Amino acid sequence: MTASKVSIFGGAHIDRRGRISGATAPGASNPGSWFEEAGGGGFNAARNLARLGLEVRMISPRGGDAAGNTVSQAAADAGVIDNPFIFLDRKTPSYTAVLENDGNLVIALADMDLYRLFSPRRLQQRAMREVIASSDLIVTDANLPEETLASLVERAAREGKPVAAIAISPAKVVRLANSLAGITFLFMNEAEARALIGRDVADATEWPALFQAAGLSGGVVTRGGRPAIAFRHGQAVAIAPPALNTLGDVTGAGDALAAGFLSAFLEGEPLTTCLRSGVAAAGITVRSPLAVSEKMSRAALADAIRLVPPAEILS
Repeated sequence: MTASKVSIFGGAHIDRRGRISGATAPGASNPGSWFEEAGGGGFNAARNLARLGLEVRMISPRGGDAAGNTVSQAAADAGVIDNPFIFLDRKTPSYTAVLENDGNLVIALADMDLYRLFSPRRLQQRAMREVIASSDLIVTDANLPEETLASLVERAAREGKPVAAIAISPAKVVRLANSLAGITFLFMNEAEARALIGRDVADATEWPALFQAAGLSGGVVTRGGRPAIAFRHGQAVAIAPPALNTLGDVTGAGDALAAGFLSAFLEGEPLTTCLRSGVAAAGITVRSPLAVSEKMSRAALADAIRLVPPAEILS
């Protein structure tokens, strides 16, 4: 069976994470350690999808520096086809996060000005048009400029290609607000959902109706250790993630969920199975100190799915 072709547009940069050793003391010096690896929402999803056996192409701006070389090597190691736009006189973007001892995020800083140079004109190049036309799925993240995201969604629609998007952050997800009608699935957490809709909800089961009223036909709202909610064309389901004995690092969990979900979607699986696959992939990732677990594989995902409870049908 020929592997599905996925083209991913968005963030591929350097992640720097500092982890506090003990209890967090705000406004004070905290003992801890630093760790650095390649990252980015789109790139994390790309590497997970490649490890799950799909043919994955990554398109992203990159600087002509050592950090850019690190990203290129990470792509090669994961089996991702790497097609960067390299700006030799610029530095590769970076994301710097401080984590509590239990792995939860304290604060992060995103230095990503280079992504603003990924203009809609790039998508008009013949090579980019051919990439989109030959893909089974287009994935993007909200690191790219709003006008580029809109152009990408429009181009994919003209080619009849489904589009999945990763929200990245509350500040960036709003860049997708005018493109919701063309997105097949949007992956977000509750903070990103609130930013996009402009309000909170008393009951998380309200999210599907609110987003579908806003023009989004499908998506997933993650809620940490609480049930994740997926919806598509009027159907909504929820799954509670299995309890974890140990937590490695939450970085990349949402990107892994998107990858696990989309791998099942491309196999024609129903919404319930897609969400179970996504939750299982996220579980593999949070047990790892890396944003993309080296243990991710089709076999590992199949084992992890057995630990995920059945979906609850919400509508």
